[in-house]
Amino acid sequence: MIPFLSIFILIIGHLLGSFLNVVGLRIPNNESIVHPGSHCTTCDRNLNWYELIPVFSWIFQKGKCRGCQTKISALYPVTELSTAILFTISPLVVGWSKELLVSWSLISLLIIVTVSDIKYMIIPDKVLLFFAPIFIILRIFIPLDPWWDPVAGFALGFGLLFLIAVVSKGGMGGGDIKLMGVLGIVLGWKATLLAFMLATLFGAVLGVAGLALKLVKRGQPIPFGPYIVLGTLVSYFFYHEIIKWYFQLMN
Repeated sequence: MIPFLSIFILIIGHLLGSFLNVVGLRIPNNESIVHPGSHCTTCDRNLNWYELIPVFSWIFQKGKCRGCQTKISALYPVTELSTAILFTISPLVVGWSKELLVSWSLISLLIIVTVSDIKYMIIPDKVLLFFAPIFIILRIFIPLDPWWDPVAGFALGFGLLFLIAVVSKGGMGGGDIKLMGVLGIVLGWKATLLAFMLATLFGAVLGVAGLALKLVKRGQPIPFGPYIVLGTLVSYFFYHEIIKWYFQLMN
C-alpha cells in the first residue's frame, strides 16, 4: 500500500510543482494565476496538453518551445521535480502524521519563494501573507513543544535579520526578513537559528564556488532567498540529527 501511495504523491507533487512555478512567476507581476492559461511567454502561443506534462514535456521538447523554438528555462522542470521529491520524502522523515500538513505547506511556500526570488529577486508579500495564517493555525492544532516556540521562532527569525539589515544598512532584503519570520512559526526558535546559520553557510560556499567557476560576476546581486530555503529544509527535516551529531563531535 505504501509504495503505491508514494507513487501517487510523486505524481501529485509533479503537478503541484508546475502550479507553484506559475504562482512564483506571476504573483510578483500582479498577474492572475488562472488567466490566461499556460502559454509561451515569447510567441504567446497557447500550450497543448502534451506540452504541459511536468518534466517530460521539457525533456521531449529539448527545452524549447515547439512554436518559436525559444529556450524554456530549466527552472520549470527543476521546480516540478524538486516539489515531487520533497513531497514524497516528507512522510519518510516526519512520518504519516498530522505534521505532514505542515511539511507540505512549508514545501509549497519554499518552492514559490525560490522561483520568485531567482527570477525577480522578490519575495512577494502576498505569498507570505497567504501562508502566515495557515502556519499559525497549523501550529495551534499541531503544536511544537513548548507551545510558545512558534512565537519565539517568529521573533528570532524576523528580529535577527532585521538587526542585520539595520547594522549593514540594507544588507538584508525586506522580503528575506519577513520570510524568516514566517518560517520561524513553523520551525521554532532553535531550528530557526540553525536554518539561518545553514543559509549563511550555503550562501558563502556556493557564492565562492560561483565566483570561482565564473558563473557569477563579482559585485552581481545574488538572491538570499534560495539559501534560506535550503537552510530551512535541512533544519526542518534533520534538526535533531544535526544537533545530535554536533554534540557527539564536541565530546
